[in-house]
Amino acid sequence: MSEKSNATGGCLCRAVSFELRFPSKWCAHCHCGMCRRAHGAGFVTWAGFDEGHFEVTAGNDQLAWYRSSTAAQRGFCRRCGSSMLFQSSRWPGEMHVALGSIHGPIDRKPEANVCMDNHVDWMPVDQDLLSVKL
Repeated sequence: MSEKSNATGGCLCRAVSFELRFPSKWCAHCHCGMCRRAHGAGFVTWAGFDEGHFEVTAGNDQLAWYRSSTAAQRGFCRRCGSSMLFQSSRWPGEMHVALGSIHGPIDRKPEANVCMDNHVDWMPVDQDLLSVKL
């Protein structure tokens, strides 16, 4: 865990950069099909931040949004395709940031597995974490 008051992150090609201010609200592994397909992974680890604790510091013109459902959108880099962000009307005022796009540790470790009913058998999972259904 980080004892710093902020962190930075961004996409693979460095066209998009952002800064985060701690504290984060939560951190969890999401196993839903949409997250798995959007990231090409067995699950995605997200950290939730108040929108006011998130700022794009470079490349706002390279940040694109895809409406993945009527209630949600996913942010990615137009140039390299890195999936980094998620917002939903289900969690107003929050920016969800893919942990893999953050440089270094944040202020907490993953606390839960979300949507385990969609978990893929080929991916090991920490069974000691809280299991949350959405």
